[in-house]
Amino acid sequence: MLLLLPALLLSSCTDEVETTITYTVQEPVLMLRADLKQAVKVSTPRGLQTPGKIYVKGNYLFINEVDKGIHIINNANPASPQFISFVEIPGSVDMAVKGNILYADSYIDLVALDISNPLDVKLVKRVENIFPNYGMLVHDTARIFIARYEEKTITESVESYNSRIHRNPWMFTQMDVGNRFMEFSSAGSVAGGAGKGGSMARFTITGNHLYAISLSHMQVFDVSNAAEPQPGNKINLGWGIETIFPYNDKLFIGSTTGMHIYDNSNPTSPQHLSTYAHVNSCDPVVVEGNLAWVTLRSGTACAGFTNQLDVIDVSNARSPKLLKTYPMQNPHGLGIDQSTLFLCEGQFGLKVFDIKNHLKVSESLLAHFKEHDAYDVIPLGTSLLMIGKDGLYQYDYRNVSQIKLLSKIPIASKTI
Repeated sequence: MLLLLPALLLSSCTDEVETTITYTVQEPVLMLRADLKQAVKVSTPRGLQTPGKIYVKGNYLFINEVDKGIHIINNANPASPQFISFVEIPGSVDMAVKGNILYADSYIDLVALDISNPLDVKLVKRVENIFPNYGMLVHDTARIFIARYEEKTITESVESYNSRIHRNPWMFTQMDVGNRFMEFSSAGSVAGGAGKGGSMARFTITGNHLYAISLSHMQVFDVSNAAEPQPGNKINLGWGIETIFPYNDKLFIGSTTGMHIYDNSNPTSPQHLSTYAHVNSCDPVVVEGNLAWVTLRSGTACAGFTNQLDVIDVSNARSPKLLKTYPMQNPHGLGIDQSTLFLCEGQFGLKVFDIKNHLKVSESLLAHFKEHDAYDVIPLGTSLLMIGKDGLYQYDYRNVSQIKLLSKIPIASKTI
């Protein structure tokens, strides 16, 4: 047996079959800062492709094209909205407007744009390196940064895979970044005060201050001179921060773990009052009177398996209390106009509730538009803006028992 052992070992080595493995990684997409500075510009109108956040200011409607820019639309006649222009802003996801100045994120920067002439939008201010969570600076911070990550499928031998494991396949070294870098380098005035965003907003304006939240912080800007936003306090909010909603002298901040309430009586330095904790889930919030309405939903970005609407008593902002929970299908954004609640249910459509009695909401469904994949809404008193995967819808809800479709802007690849 001892004589046979060396032969057996030799045989096992010569008969080995190479094995491959397939896996995915998040690969960084790099961008030159010089290119980012030159990328903001106004162009001709284009159709919706991947619509995101919505914002309204006077007769103008702004629709974010995720990571690409912002559509400017003349909405003086909601039955016939007219595209005016498209502002190219790489890395843009959120926006807010004060007077004739539009604020937007551009990956790691804040940009201020003069939109007094929507056909000739001009960049008037760039505040650099203000949103590090949106694009980690690497290598030479003055020249290059990670704009985003893209999923890439890799197939290779087990031996090669194991060598990656030893140096952590989920992290990229400075050499990786350097190599990637070498490859890469070869209609009238808007006017007035602030506008209105949806419940999914990460930007909001109250008075002379702009508040912009990231995954963990709230950055305060003084916009008393709208064209010259000045960064002020940067407030640590925890983690998993998603949305911000202003109401009177309070800021209601939604996160994956709870609703945070901040006293904003001193707008330069909001102070934490309380946190209403909930299970891990996505969490936009709106407030009307003494009630906060919070949707919790499941999803890969939020983990969790909860889909519900919570009604919370915030009459004592230091001690919010849960009053009622209603099961939902997959709630996203929501909006309130007095006694009417508009709730987006993702692929399950848009629901409209009478909420005169907040303890009997489930018994007061006024309408259910099941054909939508609804993301967020903005109620405007007589008309409703609703954005979803298939475009923007506008409804006349002056008679909530007979809500009427006014218009639809479909995504470019679809027809009405």
